[in-house]
Amino acid sequence: MADKSRLAMRRKEKEKKEDPEPVKNVKEVKEEGETPAENGEAPQENGEAAENGEPQVEPMELPPFEIITGDRIDPFVFKFQFKNVEYSSGRNKTFLCYLVDRGSAEGLLRGYLEDEHAGSHAEEAFFTQCLPDYDPAVKYTITWYMSSSPCAACAAKIAEVLKTRKSVKLSIFAARLFEWEEPEIQAGLKTLHAAGCKLRMMKPLDFSYTWDTFVEGDEQAFNLWEDCKDNYEYYQDKLADILQ
Repeated sequence: MADKSRLAMRRKEKEKKEDPEPVKNVKEVKEEGETPAENGEAPQENGEAAENGEPQVEPMELPPFEIITGDRIDPFVFKFQFKNVEYSSGRNKTFLCYLVDRGSAEGLLRGYLEDEHAGSHAEEAFFTQCLPDYDPAVKYTITWYMSSSPCAACAAKIAEVLKTRKSVKLSIFAARLFEWEEPEIQAGLKTLHAAGCKLRMMKPLDFSYTWDTFVEGDEQAFNLWEDCKDNYEYYQDKLADILQ
C-alpha cells in the first residue's frame, strides 16, 4: 500500500499551498463558511522587507500529486467515499477497486487506485499503471467497483480502449452517478455502453463484497447505511433511463 504518513503530509501541504481542485460529485454543494485556500508561499530567511514591513515571500513549487495505488483502502475512507448519497459534497476524488482475470494460473490481479484530479484520473491510470502490457492473445475480464461513474472525458478514453483492445471485457459498478444530469455525461455513458462496457450501480451486496475484498482490517463489521438500497434503486433508475 502507499505510504500513509507520506500521503498525509503531501495532502496537508496541498491544503496549505494549493487552491482546491474542482469537486467531482453528483451535484455541486457549496459548504457554508467555505473560504478559498491561500496561495502557497514561503518566507525567505534573508529576504527583503516588503512595503508593509513583512518579510518578502516567494512562491514555493510543490511536486504534482500522483495516482495513489494500493492493496486495501482505509475503512473510514471507504465508508465516506463509497456512500451512495445523492449530494456528495467533499468527495472530490475517485476510488477505483479492480479485479482482473487473465485466465491464468496466477489468479486474479486485485488492487485499487485513487486520484487527486491533478493529473490523469483513476480510470485512465488503470490502463497505464495496472495493465500497461496488453497481449491480444490473452482474454481480460476486468471488473471495477468505483466510488462514482466516469466523467465524459474518461468515458471516451475507456470506450476507445475497448474498441482497440478486442479481448478486454470491462464491467463497471459505480456507487454514485457523476453529474448524470449533464448532457455530455449522459453521452459518455451511452458511448461506453455501445462499446461493450457493462454498466450498473452498486447493489447493497456489492458494497459488502467490496468491503471484504478491498478494505484493510477485518476487525470492523460493515453495516450498510439505512438508505443504501433506496439510493441504489434511485441511481439505477437514472442509469437505465440514460442507457435506454
